[in-house]
Amino acid sequence: MDEKNKQVLGRVWNPEGSILRRDQLELFRILKALAKICEEHHIPWWLGSGSLLGAARHKGFIPWDDDMDIVLLRKDCKRLEKILCQLENDEFVYHSMDTDVDYVNYYGKFRKRHGVIRSKSKRYDYYKWKGIGIDVFSIEKTTFFSAYWAAKIYGKLEPLTLDIHRSWLRKTMIRCIEGTCSYVIFPFLRLISLYNPKNEYHYTLGTGFPKSRFYLKDIFPLITTEFEGEQMPVPKDMDACLTRMYGDWRTLPSEDSIKKRIHCQEYVEEIFGKED
Repeated sequence: MDEKNKQVLGRVWNPEGSILRRDQLELFRILKALAKICEEHHIPWWLGSGSLLGAARHKGFIPWDDDMDIVLLRKDCKRLEKILCQLENDEFVYHSMDTDVDYVNYYGKFRKRHGVIRSKSKRYDYYKWKGIGIDVFSIEKTTFFSAYWAAKIYGKLEPLTLDIHRSWLRKTMIRCIEGTCSYVIFPFLRLISLYNPKNEYHYTLGTGFPKSRFYLKDIFPLITTEFEGEQMPVPKDMDACLTRMYGDWRTLPSEDSIKKRIHCQEYVEEIFGKED
């Protein structure tokens, strides 16, 4: 994308001084804090999903993007989670199933302890921490079949707890569902995935997005590319990774599609105005 088009998009979606742009820069600061921890412990990671797309297409944030995503191998993510769960920090916290029963995602979030963002998700009201943060995804060697059925099963069970307002009952059901998936269903699906002739990787079972396929030959060795004026780690073949995730990733989406992708209601109102 040339510099002229980049500037036009910036003026429309995230001009300097806007709430969205302010929070994007704060997310980038949080990322650099997490990157420092990873570097200290020799844990490899790379930009993923919309952040990778932003790096490739915009050399920074997608102008309307309101989150950040990084990816690790599952074994490395487990090491990082152990470190982050023991982290004593007044500003940041690792939000995960282990640190908050009401957090029901199979990926973690490295977020600010303080502050609140207005999310469209009803689940968000139950969270222990509500500050902005970055999503920490992991990938594991598995097949589409296992990734699909893990997402399907957990996607049907997890929402059953959403409207239970009695905290003790909701949390008990959440743990029962997670335990059944993590220690019974997912191990069985991992056993099936031992037959994996294509050596595919998918997001860790239960995360969702089963159509996203990864191959280590496209990822390693990691390289760096520009993101918001600094060099950040990305897969060796960004085009291959992005094409598998998004198809024609170079073409900009429609305005209606963009609106649906913005998670925080505050940004929607800032960009599009409040609905009557």
